[in-house]
Amino acid sequence: MSVLQVGLGERSYPITIEQGCLQGIAANLRETYSASRYCIITDDNVSGFYGEHLQEAIRLAGMDCDLLVFPHGEAHKHLDTVAWLLSQAAQKGLDRRSMIIALGGGVSGDIAGFVAATYMRGVPVIQIPTSLLAQVDSSVGGKTGVDIPEGKNLVGAFHQPLAVYIDPDVLNTLPRREYSNGLAEVIKHGIIKDADYFQMLGDKFDQVMALDPEVLGELIQVSCRIKADVVAEDEQESNTRRILNFGHTIGHAVEAASDFQILHGFAVAIGMVACARISVLKGILGNDKLAAIISMIKRYGLPTEVPEDLDRDRIKSYLLTDKKRIASKTSYILAVDIGEVIITEEVSDEEIDAVIGL
Repeated sequence: MSVLQVGLGERSYPITIEQGCLQGIAANLRETYSASRYCIITDDNVSGFYGEHLQEAIRLAGMDCDLLVFPHGEAHKHLDTVAWLLSQAAQKGLDRRSMIIALGGGVSGDIAGFVAATYMRGVPVIQIPTSLLAQVDSSVGGKTGVDIPEGKNLVGAFHQPLAVYIDPDVLNTLPRREYSNGLAEVIKHGIIKDADYFQMLGDKFDQVMALDPEVLGELIQVSCRIKADVVAEDEQESNTRRILNFGHTIGHAVEAASDFQILHGFAVAIGMVACARISVLKGILGNDKLAAIISMIKRYGLPTEVPEDLDRDRIKSYLLTDKKRIASKTSYILAVDIGEVIITEEVSDEEIDAVIGL
């Protein structure tokens, strides 16, 4: 078992990484995180695998627990889903001492976290991520939210969990495509903060793809440590935390322009390559490092180019509504080396056009 801390003073919380820990969460809740009532929020994919079993375990431990299930996918990450969940919470009698349990992938964590942030002006939440993407990235840091037609994650709140429980065993039920989806965020962590980690992903490729328990545990731990350290330094993304958005500005625009047919991690992979190419255009990243980034992303089965049939003008329109845009300036994260990035607003339309193929 490995336990990391997200250091936020009185709101610090543990990230527990342990094979099989999902089986013991009910007892842990009773001993450590008591509540008047628990409410699991998950999607219709995860519910059958883990939601119903967790609800039963909590009830057998002598605690009241509801299970709210919404349709899976980014297409359902919107305010209508949140409104339905809030109504259900009220109808089931959740109060200010109740606790939300976010169970599932990134979409479930974002939605459940936002419900917890807004129900009765905020109730506690525990994150139990079941996808690689959620385990290594979105479950840590307190970002919650939903999409609106104008763009991705434009409505949301910072609402830190009380704890994060990561059980690598649940990845055995994850579809292969979703596993690759999460690997984009893993590669991102190496590029922005840890060249040795990036190298490890190359050296241990076979073990990573085989879901080797020891290597997978190491991978999750290193990614969570990088994310936790950055969040502890800049909780609400006023400065340093923005480096975690490497590949996301263009990636979110690609994702939205595809009507969310392109998975988040796949879109981020495209965005990372695009930003690395901008770095080369600006003369701050060598072609050899760009080649290494592209090679790693391709090796893990992720895309590196904007699909030919995707409307470039739609991509650019979504860039104009990016949530990181302030006073008509959009911030971009550019690589200067593997393991080092910078934050800049000095990216021209011509440079964007060049890397998205307009």
